[in-house]
Amino acid sequence: MSTNFIDLSHTIESGMITYKGLPAPLICDYLSREKSREFYAAGTEFQIGRIEMVANTGTYLDCPFHRYEDGHDLSELALERCANLEGVLIEANYRQVKEIGQKFFEEKDVRGKAVLVHTNWSEHWRTDAYFEDHPYLTEEAANYLKDQGAVLVGIDSHNIDDTRGRSRPVHSVLLKAGILIVEHMCNLQELPKKHFYFHAVPPRFKGVGTFPVRAFAVW
Repeated sequence: MSTNFIDLSHTIESGMITYKGLPAPLICDYLSREKSREFYAAGTEFQIGRIEMVANTGTYLDCPFHRYEDGHDLSELALERCANLEGVLIEANYRQVKEIGQKFFEEKDVRGKAVLVHTNWSEHWRTDAYFEDHPYLTEEAANYLKDQGAVLVGIDSHNIDDTRGRSRPVHSVLLKAGILIVEHMCNLQELPKKHFYFHAVPPRFKGVGTFPVRAFAVW
């Protein structure tokens, strides 16, 4: 029996802007292959990379500490909350809707599952259009997903919240309930309409609430 994989995360590149106002990552050599020749036998060389970036870079996962000081951080994140989760795909094309409310989720069984919202917004990735007038979930939708027992909510948009104001009700509701968030996803159009499993595991950082993930689905 064959296994299908689909990568749902963007490539992180030096100089790439994920969120307007936050610095781009710097990716370079700490030890270049040329320099390493000074330390190893002839014909043996290594590269050690250096990365400087904010945690909100690329496709990333938010856990409660991102929003709440007393929330659990990445070092306390249980693997069963972000790996091997049964997935549910929600279609909400940005050409038809920007405000994604409760009705989009009502006919889906989301309990214990990763709910992935496919808006097609990722087609604007690395353009100026990506940052403005993006699709988002409503507070009503967040409360519904919380009440129905979703474990994780992902979206292929710039933000799961409406960023035109200063409040972030969707982050507040979901993270308060321990529901993880994955933003800046891509390739959701490649997912099967029914059965798949979702994975998005970050490193175990203490004192950090957000970090890039290699998000992917398997079926």
